[in-house]
Amino acid sequence: QVQLVESGGGLVQAGGSLRLSCATSGSIFSFILMGWYRQAPGKQRDLVASITRGGQPNYADSVKGRFTISRDNTKNTVYLQMNNLKPEDTAVYFCSARSSSLGDFWGQGTQVTVSS
Repeated sequence: QVQLVESGGGLVQAGGSLRLSCATSGSIFSFILMGWYRQAPGKQRDLVASITRGGQPNYADSVKGRFTISRDNTKNTVYLQMNNLKPEDTAVYFCSARSSSLGDFWGQGTQVTVSS
């Protein structure tokens, strides 16, 4: 059973930074795509950023230039560096991993709260 464990969420003032981490229980190379999603209260879960096995990133327009997704293959971990945070970034952030044979997996989520 694949497990994804997120960490790094918390409370930060607007303009501040946080780095989220997502550690996988297996080799990160087994996933063709890894991503970060977020869900605010009463809203749907939306893609924030994703990164392919080859390292190609993709970002939602709302976070381009502020967030950076990266992966450390030696640590089986994916990161989301979030800079210049805004109150509208407040949400529960979820890590996801896609396997071509086993489907999608999700972490338990980590809360990010940005105060104005």
